[in-house]
Amino acid sequence: MVVEQLGRLFGADPVLNGLVGGLVIAGLNLLGASLIFVWRNPSQRSMDGALGFAAGVMLAASFTSLIIPGIETYSNGNPIPVLAGVALGALFLDRSDALVPHAHYLLSGGRRTDAASPSEDLPVDDERVAGVVLFVLAITLHNMPEGLAVGVGFGSGDLGTAVPLMLAIGIQNIPEGFAVSVAAVNAGLNRRFYAAFTGLRSGVVEVPLAVLGAYAVGTVSVLLPYAMGFAAGAMLFVISDEIVPETHAGGNERVATLGTIFGTIVMLYLDIALG
Repeated sequence: MVVEQLGRLFGADPVLNGLVGGLVIAGLNLLGASLIFVWRNPSQRSMDGALGFAAGVMLAASFTSLIIPGIETYSNGNPIPVLAGVALGALFLDRSDALVPHAHYLLSGGRRTDAASPSEDLPVDDERVAGVVLFVLAITLHNMPEGLAVGVGFGSGDLGTAVPLMLAIGIQNIPEGFAVSVAAVNAGLNRRFYAAFTGLRSGVVEVPLAVLGAYAVGTVSVLLPYAMGFAAGAMLFVISDEIVPETHAGGNERVATLGTIFGTIVMLYLDIALG
């Protein structure tokens, strides 16, 4: 139903569809960031569960919407181009994290330890603000392969694969955008509009990359399996290096694990229902 509606509204132009996909996932990032207006002081347990859910969605999407279709459909069963892309995507994130310290600000100490509510007028902590800047840079960096993945999906011309991937990445952007807003509030930036804007800013990078990904693979089709592998490898790196270790570091590993399993189930259902 969603696939058919998208096809009717925007036609078969992969670049236009890539733009729409980028706007959808960035919009869901903003939705997540805006949750700070109604969920004022989430517990660490809740955040670990929500980010675990995001990890599960990304994990399933990496295989069902990128790696497997890349091998079976776009490289005629030859796994080498996709696997080379996976390795390059992971290497890119590894080197990027080395150049831009990823500062696990929210998950490993960014939360306020005093009893004050984030809605109160609290002095801004310069050290925590610096942590927020690094955290936002890290999230922005990690949004890049997600935007690329959506663009590559639409660039393939297969809406049955691209739409579930778009929805999966958009869904996991909700807790991710919320995490950025919480980090900003916990640093003392208690104006919620600014916190929501911070979440939006981290997601905006996805729109041009979605368009670029769709245009690139549509123009040079030989790049498609490499690009699909690259996006999957980058997302797998984020899951293993960032989300899983940090959501398990505060004693909430059971909740985070259940969140991951639930996220995987949701993505598998979306893939079957929409694919």
